[in-house]
Amino acid sequence: MEQMVGKLSFRVQQLDVRVETKTHDNVFLTAVVSVQYQVLREKVYDAYYALTNPRQQITAHIYDVMRSELPTLELDAVFEAKEDLALAVKNALSETMTTYGYQILQALITDLDPDQRVKNAMNEINSSKRLKYAVAEKSEGEKILMVKRAEAEAEAKYLSGVGVAKQRKAIVDGFKSSIVDFAEGVHGTNPKDVMDLLLLTQYFDTLRDVGGAPNCKTTFVPSSRTTADDTRNALLQAEAAK
Repeated sequence: MEQMVGKLSFRVQQLDVRVETKTHDNVFLTAVVSVQYQVLREKVYDAYYALTNPRQQITAHIYDVMRSELPTLELDAVFEAKEDLALAVKNALSETMTTYGYQILQALITDLDPDQRVKNAMNEINSSKRLKYAVAEKSEGEKILMVKRAEAEAEAKYLSGVGVAKQRKAIVDGFKSSIVDFAEGVHGTNPKDVMDLLLLTQYFDTLRDVGGAPNCKTTFVPSSRTTADDTRNALLQAEAAK
């Protein structure tokens, strides 16, 4: 006569365990480990009779592994070693729980939660680093702009100087040609007479340009012969400046 003494499910089950421990740099954190396990059909007898509470047994092994592995790692390294920690938990559980009729399918580190003050400090450090990088990049950009601006100004001044030099050369060549043509066309003149005439022409052209400027009201032409003339010109200039 057969009698049923209990039931076991062959479905995949999951156990979530929260483990609080500290890291190598003395930071307390809470890790959530999710273990997926299943009863082995060929060892169902062991699974039912060997352990009173398999979930408690799995929890104990998770605590043992996590509290032995995490204190060897610093906080930043813990986040990078999630896969290694999960593999260590799975290997430890598989080695033990298989003898009791349970197969460990997967072990996952689903959450790593440091103290809120530690998270705030980490965010501040990250923010400071990014701000420092942004300031450095901005300074480098401003430096490049200043260098390019200086190079552009230097190039502009160089080209302006070249233009002025060519302009003056053209003026000198024009004067030379005018002097030669005038001396050949008007008998009895010498190059000095022609130069004086050209300078006088330039003088009157300058007066015309200055007098025709929008903001020009009065143009004073120095032609004093005595101290009285100088005084009169000074008074007229002062009056015109009001």
